[in-house]
Order: sequence, then structure tokens, then C-alpha cells
Amino acid sequence: MISPIWQPSPNFTARRDGLVPSLVVIHYTAMESVEAALERLCDPEAEVSAHYLIGGDGQLWQMVEESQRAWHAGAGEWAGLSDINSRSIGIELDNRGTHPFAEPQMAVLEELLAGIMGRWSIGPEGVIGHSCMAPGRKCDPGPRFDWARLARQGLAVETPGVTGKTFHDLARAAGFTADVSDADLLEAVRLRFRPWGQGALCEADLDALRGSAPGGLGA
Repeated sequence: MISPIWQPSPNFTARRDGLVPSLVVIHYTAMESVEAALERLCDPEAEVSAHYLIGGDGQLWQMVEESQRAWHAGAGEWAGLSDINSRSIGIELDNRGTHPFAEPQMAVLEELLAGIMGRWSIGPEGVIGHSCMAPGRKCDPGPRFDWARLARQGLAVETPGVTGKTFHDLARAAGFTADVSDADLLEAVRLRFRPWGQGALCEADLDALRGSAPGGLGA
């Protein structure tokens, strides 16, 4: 069982309206070092935080109690729901988005996710990327993040199949409900389900979405 280093951040509030975590949002730090990221996430002037930070070597820090509302998601929505900070637990990964995520880091993420999902009864459909709920504004954890690895362990959604829906309908059914341009929506879908995809919308993008939201999320 992993034991995080407690590094308290002042950047949190109580969750609003009695909400409890129903989502986990995965980010990358996009900073020069894990130390710089930790400093920023605990800086009151930065007004940003996350519940957890995982270094490339697998070191784990916790900055905010899971019961509290960390400031990591910002503006956006998922499955028609807003105030994602009140509905989620945020995990930052030390990565600039330009290289693969290290094996020790992924191993700790898997163990951390399994614990969080068990404690809060969060299904694999509740594990999303920052780009999923803020398409066009955010692109993390980016195309190098190994979603398929998480899906194989039941820690994220796979991409099965349903027919007869348009790209927008399929994207909405999968949870992509933010009001953004077609280009931003396509980018967000690809970052999550088909990060190698390029060019115009194609059948492979529809195939990647089909059946990815079995019944949707709870409140």
C-alpha cells in the first residue's frame, strides 16, 4: 500500500452542495521539475492545487484531503455537469507532455486510482483527462498517456461499439458535453480515445466513441 508524503496546500475549499467525488481528473504538470510543480501547487498566490502529485520516479505527494475541493479542473463540464472541482479528485503527473509517462509513475497511479475508486465507488467511466472536461482549453494528459493500460485493469473506459449516432451524439453520450467548436471537440475526443489520430473526422473517430458511455455517470 502506497503512503503519500503529506505536503499541505492552502488552496482548497469545502465541496459545494454536499457533493462527493464521482470523478477522477488526470493532469500533467507541464513544468520544469516535480519540485517546481509541488511549489506552485502549494503557493497561495497561484490559487491552484490538486489532491495528489506523482513524480516520474513514483514518489507520491498528497496536498489536499480527498474530502475537500482542490482547485485543479477550472472551467468546463463533463456529462452535462459543471463545477468539476466539487465532483472530482485531481491527480497531477510530473510530465511536460512531450515524453512517455515513466513506468514507476504509472504503477503508482494505478495503485492510487484503485484505492480512490474503491473508497468513493467511482467506476472506470469516472476516470477522465483534463482535456475531456475542458476541450479546446486543456490538452493534458495528452497523446502520450496510456489510457489503454488503465482500461485493461478496469481503471478507465475501453472503447466498445454501438451504431447509428453522429459524432456529436456519440461524443455527448460519452460525456463530452462542453459547448466548443467541432475542431476542439474532435481534438478532445482524440486525446482521450485515439491520440494518434490526425486530419479530418473519419469513421475511426466514430468507432473510438461507440459504446464508450454505458449508461453515463451519476451525480
